[in-house]
Amino acid sequence: MGRKIAVRMDDITPDMNWENFRFFLKLFEEAGITPLLGIVPESRDEKLRCGKPREDFYEVMRGLKKKGFCFALHGCYHLYTTKKGGLFPLNTCSEFAGVPYEKQKEMLSFGKKQLEEQGIEADIFMAPAHSYDKNTLRALKELGITKVTDGFGKEPYTCKGLTFYPISFLLGRSLKQKNGVTTLVLHANTVTEADKERYRKLFGEYGKNMISYSEYLERTPVKRMLPGRIGEYLLAKGKHFAGNIRW
Repeated sequence: MGRKIAVRMDDITPDMNWENFRFFLKLFEEAGITPLLGIVPESRDEKLRCGKPREDFYEVMRGLKKKGFCFALHGCYHLYTTKKGGLFPLNTCSEFAGVPYEKQKEMLSFGKKQLEEQGIEADIFMAPAHSYDKNTLRALKELGITKVTDGFGKEPYTCKGLTFYPISFLLGRSLKQKNGVTTLVLHANTVTEADKERYRKLFGEYGKNMISYSEYLERTPVKRMLPGRIGEYLLAKGKHFAGNIRW
């Protein structure tokens, strides 16, 4: 059967690229799956602004929730204020890594409240730039956010009192493996027409292996020990130096 593939989509905001978002919604529907959507509670990142904000944004999100879509807290403002890679250094910029604990907790609490007030309960954290540190994890636990969509591996794993749901290291390699689960990471705002064609082919070829994110959340996690955490860190660091190759 091959490795199972769950899907997450980052940078979900009222002023995202809605045309590209609808493109992916159609692919999800054709594959019979529902993904994880990472909502930025109060986006202040100019790079994410692709058009006029939709006033019915949360109404649309609540409609997708009824269809089985899952949601994650995608940071707070999506602003990178440090040049830290943190515990998962795919990048060297962060909204959280290197920021004092109390400030991190304040931002996460604010973001969580913003979503909850709109009827979106998110107990999954999706770090902007995949970057977080020990204080981030501490604050998440304090706020009752128990899951993180990040890391590398074949199955969900537990670490420091949280459950991590790994993403793809190299997509082509991940798709060829015969067991486990990985997460395909999508960004609607930056996808090109060439990317769309690749995703059409990918969903056409591997659609039978794709699962809804809610199914991914039901899998039993394994315990990640120190050697595994060190290996993950080194893989992330290596991928960063290689230029974050996707395919």
